[in-house]
Amino acid sequence: MAVQNDSNKKSLAVWVIIFLIVISLANIFYKPQEEGKAEELSYSAFVDMVKNGDVVKTTMQGQLLTGELKDNKKFVTFAPEESGIVPLLEENNVEISALPAEKEGDGWLMTLIAWLPMILFIGIWVFMMRQMASSNGKAMSFGKSRARLMGGKEKVTFKDVAGVDEAKQELQEIVEFLKSPAKFERLGGKIPKGALLVGPPGTGKTLLARAIAGEADVPFFTISGSDFVEMFVGVGASRVRDMFEQAKKASPCILFVDEIDAVGRHRGAGLGGGNDEREQTLNQLLVEMDGFETNSGVILIAATNRPDVLDPALLRPGRFDRQIYVSNPDINGREAILKVHVKKVPLAPDVDLHTIARGTPGFSGADLANLINEGALLAARRNKTMVTMKDLEDAKDKVMMGSERRSLVMDDKEKLMTAYHEAGHAILSLHLPESDPLHKVTIIPRGRALGITMQLPEKDKYSQNITYLNSRLAILFGGRIAEEMIFGKDKVTTGASNDIQVATSMARKMVAEWGMSDKLGPIAYEEPEGEVFLGYSISKRKNMADSTALEVDKEIRRVIDEAYKKAQMLLKKYKKQLDILAHGLVEYETLTSDEIHKLLEGKKIRITEKSKKKIKPRATVPTVEGDEALV
Repeated sequence: MAVQNDSNKKSLAVWVIIFLIVISLANIFYKPQEEGKAEELSYSAFVDMVKNGDVVKTTMQGQLLTGELKDNKKFVTFAPEESGIVPLLEENNVEISALPAEKEGDGWLMTLIAWLPMILFIGIWVFMMRQMASSNGKAMSFGKSRARLMGGKEKVTFKDVAGVDEAKQELQEIVEFLKSPAKFERLGGKIPKGALLVGPPGTGKTLLARAIAGEADVPFFTISGSDFVEMFVGVGASRVRDMFEQAKKASPCILFVDEIDAVGRHRGAGLGGGNDEREQTLNQLLVEMDGFETNSGVILIAATNRPDVLDPALLRPGRFDRQIYVSNPDINGREAILKVHVKKVPLAPDVDLHTIARGTPGFSGADLANLINEGALLAARRNKTMVTMKDLEDAKDKVMMGSERRSLVMDDKEKLMTAYHEAGHAILSLHLPESDPLHKVTIIPRGRALGITMQLPEKDKYSQNITYLNSRLAILFGGRIAEEMIFGKDKVTTGASNDIQVATSMARKMVAEWGMSDKLGPIAYEEPEGEVFLGYSISKRKNMADSTALEVDKEIRRVIDEAYKKAQMLLKKYKKQLDILAHGLVEYETLTSDEIHKLLEGKKIRITEKSKKKIKPRATVPTVEGDEALV
């Protein structure tokens, strides 16, 4: 937008200058001619004409005398200094006018004014010629590569990349080849043509490519896949050729193409035969990578999170010889990444990065960097000199669940119902086998949730057994069962809608995909439909008899009913703990795992404004069993 505004301003200035030139030329060439031409007189002849009464009026400007004769003719003459002509003019009744004499340099000014239109014309002509030359240059550079040589910044090495140890090990071979190619060439080894970095967004693919260049200390060219594609056929192919020509001059070097799927999609896969410009660009890229000419010392590294859409010709040996998967880090990798990002952040002594790493399963490197940044911003808003553990915990909650909605006002009854709902989840997570440890419970609304129960796995889980899954199902139903136990079946709210969706999906996968039903056996009755790489998928049923589909539905219902009954039984058994935790949430709003255990043991945890007030007497709330609960 700024470039377009500058261009509009330049165009407006050009038209203004052209308009001024036209006006000036019009004044010069189309100015009406003055009547008559001034006759030059000698001073003697002028004196005689004055004496004879032939001069009607005159204008004196220093020694210059101009005027008009009786016959309406104009004249001009010069009087010598101290000529005393004024008395003579007065004696002969000549009308006299006087103007100040011209100062020294006025002649040059008049000359400049006279030549100003011509100077402006020459200036605009030179400007237009330069614009035309610039346009021709841009036209000639239309097919030039847009690859940028990265330099002048702090060099990135493998020490700055954490959480992707396997990927670094595979890329180390490329670094060694760039450093000492003779070591491999004497044994007949050839330099890899390319390496394809595959992984979810934010896992550090670009950072890895820069680290390779930093480790090998070679030039690093970077370009995006979309920079090749233009509306004109052949431009992208020209840019590919120019890019490799630049790289050859700087070899050994690294060419990094980000989001290569923008130009490397499968040819002929779309409706209408595909995109001619993109396909020609891809063809040229294939030729440059493994054609008749050899690009010795030039390694192409590309990144994508959609390898499934790439053309098979790109993925064959001789083109992208290495396909390196850069996954989301595990718990140790997340802790290492956090240590990298907190190097410039002043941390308080209570900060435990291992706990933060435990509580962020599935986070990418970019997510963790954002978490540290949010923690620093929160600490700054709270006027702290160091980032504390509370700041990082609040930042993690904000990133995972959204900002707190303290402006959302709930009445006491709805707040109590939310507290019992979350307490139901929490109590079950404390007593069910193989469930993830309880980390935090809050009834402060975040995002679209009125309350949240957070469990913190001790380590990353890559597979789940039947016991763990059944415990997860029971915990999901804990909130709804607690509402039903305390307030009655007709007072159950919609707060468990998401819990029910997740539980139903999990039970369906257990029965129809994971073979966890004794009655149906280890058979897949459903399969993913429209699977997206590194994303979620929607299951669809395989062709099966109606009776088999009915049996699948019955088994799903059985699994859910068993988890529901198990949750009911445990909450009735630990009804007193449910009441204590629910009313503790009403008072404190947010409770950590340690505080929950202290609260259930009857210990004091912390003093709040509510606890300072006089404690109200106990009241009763009707329950299924008729027990009493604190209000």
